[in-house]
Amino acid sequence: MKKNVLYVAIVALGFASCADNTPAPTPVYPIPTPKQVEWQKMETYAFIHFGLNTFNDMEWGYGDSDPKTFNPSRLDAKQWARTFVEAGMKGVIITAKHHDGFCLWPTELTDYNITHSSYQGDVVGELASACREYGLKFGVYLSPWDRNRADYGSPSYVQYYHAQLRDLMTRYGDIFEVWFDGANGGDGYYGGAKERRNIDRQNYYNFPQAWAMVEELQPNAICFSDAGPGCRWVGNEDGKAGTTNWSFLRADEVYPGYPNIEELTTGHPDGDAWLPAECDVSIRPGWFYHESEDDKVKSDDYLVDLYYQSVGRNGNLLLNFPVNKEGLISKTDSINAVTFHQRISRELSHNLLLDAKVEASDLRGKRFLAQLVNDGNFDTYWATPDEVSEGSLIFTFHQQQSMSRLMLQEYIPLGQRVRRFHVEYLHEGKWLPIALDEETTTIGYKRILRFPTISTTGLRVSFTDSRGPLCISEVAAFE
Repeated sequence: MKKNVLYVAIVALGFASCADNTPAPTPVYPIPTPKQVEWQKMETYAFIHFGLNTFNDMEWGYGDSDPKTFNPSRLDAKQWARTFVEAGMKGVIITAKHHDGFCLWPTELTDYNITHSSYQGDVVGELASACREYGLKFGVYLSPWDRNRADYGSPSYVQYYHAQLRDLMTRYGDIFEVWFDGANGGDGYYGGAKERRNIDRQNYYNFPQAWAMVEELQPNAICFSDAGPGCRWVGNEDGKAGTTNWSFLRADEVYPGYPNIEELTTGHPDGDAWLPAECDVSIRPGWFYHESEDDKVKSDDYLVDLYYQSVGRNGNLLLNFPVNKEGLISKTDSINAVTFHQRISRELSHNLLLDAKVEASDLRGKRFLAQLVNDGNFDTYWATPDEVSEGSLIFTFHQQQSMSRLMLQEYIPLGQRVRRFHVEYLHEGKWLPIALDEETTTIGYKRILRFPTISTTGLRVSFTDSRGPLCISEVAAFE
């Protein structure tokens, strides 16, 4: 196939309407909503677990801890926000109520809330204010399970739960994500008396009505659960997506508390709903603070690896920080998170393909938008003709270049397409495969490959199987 030679200033490859008015590729469904695209661009953000469990050395409280034990001595939500900004995070989600039922805001719906604690304040409100001051997006977690409520398992509790959700959606301004946890009393104890309640995990909470409420009151918010409808759980609490990671699921099959969690790690290749993966993990072994874990904070090396296995595999990374008994993010947690961000920023700072000559196997239309400005514009992409679902890009350097990272992005507003690709480098006049320790299947919003450093004058990316014409928005190589 004849190559089309292009000279580009950068490698955010772009297609625009051509002189012959060639239309853009037809979307390959499912496709994301605009707010799902903006959510994916956030890439990393923080989780906060803080509450009675913090002061009672527990993970899942029974709902019988004395509210007075909640007594932070130096609570400072601005310190949290500063940490997240310095760690390169774009937002934060707080556990406004965990499974024990204790509420971190002064709700009138229950006495089991912060007004009856030793701390007189509104933790949720203080964090929302700090987010506005520091330019972070704000989200909330509201556990559907509630071990403090005697009516848990009855219709009256569902009314209470939905009233709590409405309270949070109308108090604190714009919310970017609402977390709907699948945990519930069907799998364990509830209440201070440690009684059991069996519920219909799939239907009891009336999640569709709750999601509709969020859509009405917070139209820009993403709803998280195993089933979305905004984003899905990745199926583990290790912070790792599958090397194959489709951004969609079969919507009629999956629900909060879905048992086949291994499917959530890779998504459904034949899914009919756009539900990208969120990779949640705690910086410590536990989600809540425990003094015994002060020497078990994940290192910056570990966090860097997590980034490549989450954001680098078409997911978003949600990193949890257990706020300590003082009401602060501990020093080691903060330092490791900031160092992790600095290292990723350095590793992905200079695109070696900036001045490369580029050959494309096919172009859509007669002309190609060859000169682009590297302004982070995601809305430019290289596309192939309608009948062409495979192709290649060859990058040629004027001199030897050393590299050990390759980043690829698809233009996801038109769908996720690539099923398989492979990467080669030029060595003594021959194309050799780059040694990789993971399969090269899906790309999606972002795929980052790591490999032992190579030195080469040429790089070839071949897309060998796709769900339609290729739409590649960026290729970048780093050392």
